[in-house]
Amino acid sequence: MNPRTAETDATDPGGTDAPNAGSAPDGFDTWRALQKATDRPRANLIADVVGHPQGAPSVRELDYMNPELGEDAIRRHLGVLRDAGVVTELVVEPGERVRGYPYKFYRLTEEARELFDRNDLFPADAWRRQYARVEKTGEIAELESMPRPE
Repeated sequence: MNPRTAETDATDPGGTDAPNAGSAPDGFDTWRALQKATDRPRANLIADVVGHPQGAPSVRELDYMNPELGEDAIRRHLGVLRDAGVVTELVVEPGERVRGYPYKFYRLTEEARELFDRNDLFPADAWRRQYARVEKTGEIAELESMPRPE
């Protein structure tokens, strides 16, 4: 399945049609995660997170890859994905921030990566190759090489 063209046709990973059928004891709701992740703009953002050389792009990098969305929309979509447990926000500590550079980065959660692997969604190798093919400006190449917080 190609997430760049995915709609909301994901199958129920919990084996039933119940909305919370995929909930795990830790609170990760697989059905909700799939619903939120397969929306086209969010699927594109996830593909770029997966394809990013460090697996944790900033909003500026995501904006470069998705100029039709704009930074505000990207932040809203990332908030939806964060609330669904699909991505986590990595934040550079205040004393370690560099003026003019991003201090927030977004990475898939382990639960989301496992869910996507089980459902053959967002294969890392394929999306890394796709991401690498995009011509980057000097600024974006520099941002890609920045260290990310753990």
